[in-house]
Amino acid sequence: MDTTQSARAEPRWERRKEDRPGELAAAALELFVEKGFAATRLEDVAARAGVSKGTLYLYFDSKEALLKTVIQSAVVPAIVQGEELVNQFQGTASQLVREIVRAWWRLFAGTKLGGIPKLMISEARNFPELAQYYHDNVIARGKRLFARAIQGGVESGEFRPVEVNYAVQVLVGPLLMLAIWEHSFAACAPRDLDPERYLDICANLFLDGLRTGTEPALERAP
Repeated sequence: MDTTQSARAEPRWERRKEDRPGELAAAALELFVEKGFAATRLEDVAARAGVSKGTLYLYFDSKEALLKTVIQSAVVPAIVQGEELVNQFQGTASQLVREIVRAWWRLFAGTKLGGIPKLMISEARNFPELAQYYHDNVIARGKRLFARAIQGGVESGEFRPVEVNYAVQVLVGPLLMLAIWEHSFAACAPRDLDPERYLDICANLFLDGLRTGTEPALERAP
């Protein structure tokens, strides 16, 4: 074999090895969402990724390790982008709440990651350690984003005084329900629910209840 061709082939092999954990995590995500965590076998993940089970064990020693990698490699970066949005935002608190809602759909719930909330809710009691991991790395950080926006609105006088933690729960509940619906009953129900329209109405109702003035929430859809 020509030494030049051999030298060129080696970097491609190295990149392939480096990509493999991500490929395995992607295959695991698909199967976890499709079948559930408990029903997914490691050999299923290996087959979906096109590798042997032995190859999978070179990178992950358990399904738990795979799911944690999915969370860290795919879900946490979406949270980080949300944190950057909040840190850099220059508009009103109402606008920020609305932008976080939109980012939640654009970066997370409206993507292939949107099946994870349903997965975690269904498996939380059976795998409490994983549920705690997801709560600490995703749920708690996501709720803090909304809390910062709401607290900022209260401090500026844009929002009336409110128990922020409870207000966050009131806002997050309908968002979570949308993600669950999209990966459950949406498969058999009429497609008469536009997710972006739904999110807009949720934000309007929430902001109308918080604002101190009588004016409606900004950017109301027609």
